[in-house]
Amino acid sequence: MNKLLKEKSNLNINLNKTELIVEIKKLCKQRNAIILAHYYQEADIQDIADFVGDSLQLSQQAAKTQADIIVFAGVNFMAETAKILSPSKTVLLPDLKAGCSLSDSCNEVDFKEFLKLYPNHTVISYVNTTAKIKALTDIICTSSNALGIVNSLPISEKILFAPDRNLGSYIKSITGRDMIIWDGACHVHDRFSLEKIVKLKSEFDDAKIIAHPECDKTILVISDFIGSTSALLGYVQSNASTSFIVCTESGILHQMKLAMPHKTFIPAPPNDSTCACNDCQFMKLITLEKIYMSLKYNKFEINLDEDIRAKAEIPIRRMLAISEKLGFK
Repeated sequence: MNKLLKEKSNLNINLNKTELIVEIKKLCKQRNAIILAHYYQEADIQDIADFVGDSLQLSQQAAKTQADIIVFAGVNFMAETAKILSPSKTVLLPDLKAGCSLSDSCNEVDFKEFLKLYPNHTVISYVNTTAKIKALTDIICTSSNALGIVNSLPISEKILFAPDRNLGSYIKSITGRDMIIWDGACHVHDRFSLEKIVKLKSEFDDAKIIAHPECDKTILVISDFIGSTSALLGYVQSNASTSFIVCTESGILHQMKLAMPHKTFIPAPPNDSTCACNDCQFMKLITLEKIYMSLKYNKFEINLDEDIRAKAEIPIRRMLAISEKLGFK
């Protein structure tokens, strides 16, 4: 960081939350910038975002936005996806350390070797992967459309699914398809405590247990509803129950409370902490201060090798086309 930028950074420490929000909105207008935020972000960030959604919805927004600048309040693979779909736009990630444990569980070198073992398989990769993994993939999926994408392929087709073993196993159990599954997992969804959830259920016996399909099978088996982040949000709005034990990252509870303030939402606890909720440490690295600094000084721009970007765009576009055909909004 040069001296001028360091001096300017120090000046911004004195901005309070209200001032930060005002300045961020002003910068967005001046620079024709849009803020895309994932449901797992802090409530304040969700509230200032131009659009809040899950991975599929954010990909769709990144593909069609008319903004010159996309500020991604999410993690690295999401910002990369935005750059893949909008190469002419400036894509900013307010903290480059905002990675993803699931994406990290599948590296390019090992994945290439894995693919050699299964040459006649259609490769479906979860969006939670790097651009390099996407470039080796036939079709990208998200938790919202994974089932639909698998079912869109001929029944005889052999599938290699990566990198989430829990989501892959869940899809395989429903479809009965011939699927080889990479052994990766999300550090948030893979560590929910079955024992603690069962105890919560005994305390809130009328509560519905709802879970993201990235959760371990032991959690999915006891769940009343399994779905993507956006599907979970939709379920709590349509279901008559007034209390829910939510087995996904706790950030989604903000949207649930906004939509259904009269209902009770209980975050499912992890198995390795006394904390009553389960947060993604990477998502929570993004702050209002960092968004402001990123916008003001064009900090942390995402750039990709054009060959990788172009190859990665093909399976994402296939996903978007299939999703549109299947009616995923």
